[in-house]
Amino acid sequence: QVQLVESGGGLVQAGGSLRLSCAASERTLTNYGMGWFRQAPGKEREFVAAIRRGGGTIYADSLKGRFTIAGDNAKNTVYLQMNSLEPEDTAVYYCAVHIGGIYYYKLYEYDYWGQGTQVTVSS
Repeated sequence: QVQLVESGGGLVQAGGSLRLSCAASERTLTNYGMGWFRQAPGKEREFVAAIRRGGGTIYADSLKGRFTIAGDNAKNTVYLQMNSLEPEDTAVYYCAVHIGGIYYYKLYEYDYWGQGTQVTVSS
């Protein structure tokens, strides 16, 4: 079973940046895609970004230009660079393994979730 560990969250002022990391116990990027989701208090978990197996990236429309997803196969790690952060970006951020399908923005296409890392953006 794949295990994922997120890190890099924290408290940042609006306009600041953070880089999240998701370390996998296996070569997930070689065999699967990977995605980032987030969940704010009282809201549903929503898609942030994904990297397809073999490369190629997908972003939530509202986050394009501010967030960047990247993978390092050698380290079995996926990163999420977040710039120009806004208070509305405050949420718990989760990474997950994309196990199949074509809708990378759909939760049901993912399995093996990390425990999440809290990102708080102050105004």
